[in-house]
Amino acid sequence: METILDLRNICRTYQQGTSVLEVFSNATLSIKGGEVVALVGPSGAGKSSLLHIAGLLEAPDSGTIIINNKDYAAEKDAARTSARRDLIGFIYQFHHLLPELSALENVSIPQMIAGKSKAKANERSIYLLQRLGLDHRLTHRPAELSGGEQQRVAIARSLANKPKLLLADEPTGNLDPETADLVYGELLGLVRLEGIAALIATHNPELARRMDRTVLMQGGQLVPA
Repeated sequence: METILDLRNICRTYQQGTSVLEVFSNATLSIKGGEVVALVGPSGAGKSSLLHIAGLLEAPDSGTIIINNKDYAAEKDAARTSARRDLIGFIYQFHHLLPELSALENVSIPQMIAGKSKAKANERSIYLLQRLGLDHRLTHRPAELSGGEQQRVAIARSLANKPKLLLADEPTGNLDPETADLVYGELLGLVRLEGIAALIATHNPELARRMDRTVLMQGGQLVPA
C-alpha cells in the first residue's frame, strides 16, 4: 500500500500569556493505506492539535503535510477545503449528526454536496449503514437512536465520500465499554476493507492494541509505543 499521510518535521507553538508552549518539535509520522494507527498520550499532550494539523484544520509553524502525494502545508484555503471534502474523513467523540435528518440522510447529504446524485449517494449510504448493522434504522432520526447507533451513523458519514485518510478523536469516548468495543470492531473492519489510512486518538489501551501500531506523543515528538 502507498503512503497516504506523511507528516514531516511538524513544529507548533502556542502563546500562553508571556510564555511560549512548544507542542510539537519536528514531529514525523507516515501512515499507509489500510493501516490503522493509534495515537496515545496524556490529556493536553496535543493529540487533538495533531489531528487538526493532519486534517488541514490548523497550520503548523513549519513542516510538511503530505496527503495522497501532495503537500498541503502552504496551500491556500480553497485547496485545503477541497482536500478535506474529497480526501479526509473525520470522526469526533460526539457524533454531531443533524437532528432533523434521518440516518440515511445524514450520510447521503455530504455526498450530494460533493456532487453525487441522490440515488448514488443513497446507494453508498445504505451499503455503509448495512455494514455497520443499521439497515433497520435508515429512516430513524438521531434522537431515536442509541448512543452506539448514533456513533455508527457518524462513522458511516465519515466514510461516505470514500476518503483516503480517516482522522478520529476518541470516537467511542462517550460509549460504554461493550458498545465501544463493538463499534471499534466495525470501524476497523471498514477501514481495512476500503484501504483507508487511519489515525485514531484514544485513551483506551485495549482498543489501541487492536490497531496495527501505536505512536506516543512524548516531548513534542511522535515515538513508537
